[in-house]
Amino acid sequence: MPSTAALQGWTRALALAALLALIVLGLAWELWLAPTGQRSWALKVLPLAWPLAGVALGRLYSFRVLSLLVWPYFAEGMVRATSGGGPSVPLAAAQAGLALLLFGACVMHIRTRTR
Repeated sequence: MPSTAALQGWTRALALAALLALIVLGLAWELWLAPTGQRSWALKVLPLAWPLAGVALGRLYSFRVLSLLVWPYFAEGMVRATSGGGPSVPLAAAQAGLALLLFGACVMHIRTRTR
């Protein structure tokens, strides 16, 4: 079993990677991969930038906020994956998967920090 410090570092790195991937996916999806015609939809990733610095620095508050903030992205991914067709379906499934991964990493990080 890894040490607590190693587990904290691993979950922080996983959360940071999933957060960055979710931001990049959201921007690429709305601007290049399957644009809806309204470039303003790319602004949906702006709330994810708010806790980015805190996650990078390992602030517990940022992980707690992010664990709640990620659910609308999961919901959007599930709705768009099950109600549409075309190139948006795999992108929406990827968004939902990244949101779940991010939530899991946040929860594990919070649990290891508060024990």
